[in-house]
Amino acid sequence: MIFGIGIDMIEVSRLEKELMRDSEFVGSIFTQNEIDYCESKSKKAEHYAARYAAKEAFFKAIKTGWRGGMSYTHIEIRNDELGSPQITLFDKARELAEEINITNIHVSLSHLKELAVAVVILETLN
Repeated sequence: MIFGIGIDMIEVSRLEKELMRDSEFVGSIFTQNEIDYCESKSKKAEHYAARYAAKEAFFKAIKTGWRGGMSYTHIEIRNDELGSPQITLFDKARELAEEINITNIHVSLSHLKELAVAVVILETLN
C-alpha cells in the first residue's frame, strides 16, 4: 500500500551557488558516500542537486518534513550495482520509517544542466 509520495525539484544553479558560498553546507546536507560520489563526477552540481531533491521528496513522502530530530544526513542516496538510485535511512529517519512500517522506498532522479528532480514513493504493508 502506498503510504506517501513526494516530489521535489531544484535549480542546479541555486545549489551550485550554495556549494560555493558555504563551506559547511555540503557536510550538513550530504553523507560522505554522497560527497565522494558527487565529487567524482564532472558535473558535480547536477548530482548534488538530484540528491538534495531526493531528500526533500523523502521528507514530503513521509509527511513530517524534517521535524523530530531528522536531518538531511539521515537520508543517503546511493546507486546500486546497475546505477539505479536507492535510499538508505539512518538514525531518526530510520526509526520513523520503522515506526510507521515503511517496507519499500522507491526513488527516481533526473537532472539536466539547469534542473534536478526527484520522486520518492513509500510503501507499507497496511
